[in-house]
Amino acid sequence: MESTQRKIIHVDMDAFYASVEQLDNPELRGKALAVGGGSSRGVVSAASYEARKFGVRSAMSGFLAKKRCPHLIFVKPRFERYTEISKKIRSIFFEYTDLVEPLSLDEAYLDVTKNKKGNPSATLIATEIRRRILEETGLTASAGISINKFIAKVASDYNKPNGQKTVNPEEVLPFLEELPIGKFYGVGKVTTEKMYQLGIFTGKDLKEKTEAYLTEHFGKSGSYYYNVVRGIHNSEVKPHRIAKSVGTEHTFFENLVSEVFMLEKLEDIANELERRIKKKNISGKTVTLKIKYSDFIQQTRSKTLPYFISDKSLILDTVKELLFQEKPKESVRLLGISLSNLNTEVKQGEQKAVAVQLKFEF
Repeated sequence: MESTQRKIIHVDMDAFYASVEQLDNPELRGKALAVGGGSSRGVVSAASYEARKFGVRSAMSGFLAKKRCPHLIFVKPRFERYTEISKKIRSIFFEYTDLVEPLSLDEAYLDVTKNKKGNPSATLIATEIRRRILEETGLTASAGISINKFIAKVASDYNKPNGQKTVNPEEVLPFLEELPIGKFYGVGKVTTEKMYQLGIFTGKDLKEKTEAYLTEHFGKSGSYYYNVVRGIHNSEVKPHRIAKSVGTEHTFFENLVSEVFMLEKLEDIANELERRIKKKNISGKTVTLKIKYSDFIQQTRSKTLPYFISDKSLILDTVKELLFQEKPKESVRLLGISLSNLNTEVKQGEQKAVAVQLKFEF
């Protein structure tokens, strides 16, 4: 097995948005709660563990969530509050290492191979971080600890909520062989079903397939699956993740049937996008218009300009052109605008895999 000699922790807050709401409002504790999804067209952003028992999940429509859990309580998201607590949690991370890669407000990778505390045990560091998060925020977190980001990510979900799992170097291959294929990070529902059809149910089954076979059936992802099941995943923890796009979208309470109404909404969306762009001090060349119709079919239309833009008027001019490329086939329930091909993007050299001895204190 090849891997860089690292000690990686993946910290994942437990039902973060919902837990924050229950923390701030004691009346919501112990109850089935969904953040977002309160309208007929709303989508659940997060669900408490009490709601998850009824099959309520994030990205589910509010209508279906309520059908599965009739006593479900909906609350509006408060992203300023979530961001405030997320910053407190990250400040704890930085007391242990500067190699922190946030994935979202509620999860991050930490490379503690060399850490500020001089603690050789990544397991003990993870335990201490989770304890401090609980003491300083009142919220619980789970953690996964292993030799690379992939295994740490998988492990963090193993003993949720409020738990952790360490996969030591010598345990990596047995752990991956026994792992159900649906638990592999990067293998979604569609891919899981396809693997089932090919007789792949566990990591052991996956490991028996050649790289050529996996590439034939899964394209470029085939090489990824071939490597990770062997414990090979050399992606470094990157403290400064470079955004590849910035966008804003709105779902409407009533379907839009006229381009005139769509343009009004797109101007509001462009205003919001401009504020975000100016705040981040970025610009981009590619403008993308996202349209979701009443039948839930989604369409994107993009145009790349020869120069960088960040001004609302230039973005909106391009969006208008994209909108009138083709008359909408159905009424529209969602519109979005995003800017990509940003001036912040930097090409990074490929990291070479290094074979190392994995017998070290974990």
